[in-house]
Amino acid sequence: MNDRIARGLLLAVTAAALCGDARAQDKWPSRPVRLVSTSVAGGNIDVMCRIIAEKLSVRLGQPVVVDNKPGAATVLGTAEAAKAPPDGYTFLITIMSSMVGNRVLRANLPYDPVKDFEPVTQISTGNVLLVGPASAPYRDLKGFVEWAKKLGRPVSYGSIGVGTSLHLFGVILEKEYGVPLNHVPYKGEVQATTDVMNGTLDVAWASILIAKPLASAGKVRALAITGPKRFVAWPELRTFAEQGFPGFEMPVWGGAYLPAGTPRPIVERLSREIVEVLRMPEVSERLIAMGQLPIGNTPEEFAENYRRDFPRWEALIKASGAKVE
Repeated sequence: MNDRIARGLLLAVTAAALCGDARAQDKWPSRPVRLVSTSVAGGNIDVMCRIIAEKLSVRLGQPVVVDNKPGAATVLGTAEAAKAPPDGYTFLITIMSSMVGNRVLRANLPYDPVKDFEPVTQISTGNVLLVGPASAPYRDLKGFVEWAKKLGRPVSYGSIGVGTSLHLFGVILEKEYGVPLNHVPYKGEVQATTDVMNGTLDVAWASILIAKPLASAGKVRALAITGPKRFVAWPELRTFAEQGFPGFEMPVWGGAYLPAGTPRPIVERLSREIVEVLRMPEVSERLIAMGQLPIGNTPEEFAENYRRDFPRWEALIKASGAKVE
């Protein structure tokens, strides 16, 4: 076989492979898609995933099945998604801590937030609040701080894991305002708020989704909400800054990701479909009611927002002295 024939055969094989790959991408998805959630069932992110999955299934013409993989402050589920085949049949929705807090605080993180993922779209930004038991001797954040300093022991507070933004907010409260605290990590906010109600935990960080119904029923007391301003779904609840405790203004976000190496047409298609889902009035209204402001942007915009925000969060985490126990 001469060189000209060999080169011709090679080009033909390459072209056939590329055409086959293009046809596979054009047919995506041709089977069910797995959505990995780093939240326990019933948690804020889990509910968000299920809202999106329901509408996305219709748009894609294939079932989108939510697979809950909580644990280790979102590390377990995020690592599993990172190792999935980059074929578009597994994607991840997780909170900011997976890509920011864990990157700063964990030296042996089993995934690289930048190299192992393709950003798809930023889902939403949200705020969290601090809740205490309904029977607490204090009624607001100032009263809680005064009570905590006189208690004679560290105040136990629950979050959804070491290195999460909720853990970090507790560290800020301790280091900036001298509140003696003992961090108790949980797999989910439901368990933490339950322990506040039964008296085995002093306070907990929770989302509006979990905290508002409990507060309305008189089972917990909402003390303050993070973020730069009051949240539209709970306008009567004052922020930390309004009550004289600045430093809790930065909102936290959730985002969708595919494993690195996923073909670009699939990344862009999934991004467009999720953005369209977020624009549906029935979806945006439900997200806002649970304390999430829908965003929905392009993969490029999401990546740029991450590059811009990461140094600010990194500096805040390092200054706080937060550590993985």
